[in-house]
Amino acid sequence: MSELTDQIKAASDYISKFWDEKPLAGVILGSGLGDLAEDIEDAIEIPYKDIPHFPVSTVEGHSGKLILGYMSDKPVVAMAGRFHFYEGFSMKQVTFPVRVMKALGIHTLFISNAAGGMNPDFSVGDLMIIRDHINLQPEHPLRGPNESELGPRFPDMSEPYNKELIYRAMEIAAMNQIDLHSGVYVGVQGPTFETRAEYKYMHIIGGDAVGMSTVPEVIVAIHSGLRVFAMSVITDIGIREEENVITHEEVLEAAKAAEPKLTLIFSELIRQL
Repeated sequence: MSELTDQIKAASDYISKFWDEKPLAGVILGSGLGDLAEDIEDAIEIPYKDIPHFPVSTVEGHSGKLILGYMSDKPVVAMAGRFHFYEGFSMKQVTFPVRVMKALGIHTLFISNAAGGMNPDFSVGDLMIIRDHINLQPEHPLRGPNESELGPRFPDMSEPYNKELIYRAMEIAAMNQIDLHSGVYVGVQGPTFETRAEYKYMHIIGGDAVGMSTVPEVIVAIHSGLRVFAMSVITDIGIREEENVITHEEVLEAAKAAEPKLTLIFSELIRQL
């Protein structure tokens, strides 16, 4: 066993001491989206600082705990707070929880994030299913020797976001009168919000929304053989020419306002697993 697989085992063994259930799904909650965790029943909370080899989130809006319990009567493990490359973590640290959730038994990963909108048809508070992404982050989570027990050297990224789950989410949204977009997410390093020229550039190359997370976690999830469904809450619109000063507080506020709709879609998708 390698150092990484040893660390994955140590973390998953520790978590398993608190819960003997095998989770079907993992959930990663983005900035301002931690209230979704309140829908988890019979919840067991484990602070990240207590889990062997887990980083500790340093970002406002990320509470920093792992939650085990039931969502829509299905066993899940949820991250209330994620890790980002801009915090100073390595990409292996950023994506370590995905490896641990896989070791715990999940087969599907649900990811949420707060993102800046670049599609002129979007408004603040809209939801966007991520159907594809563009990776502009400066480091890759699979760089270095490949560990074949974790996944293949060259994983296929032609369809990182599961089409069946996207279709089901569209049906759920329609049945509940929720307006839903789909689009391409651009992953960048951060922590600065983008300039107007950067927003324009990323829209020209095919992006509909931009954020500082998600892409590394998706890459490792695909490497691990997991199905992925991801959704962005559009918390600001950067493509417009008028004055658009963005603050983290406004991002959190917009995410919180849209959270009930996102929670409903995630809950119903998990119910169908």
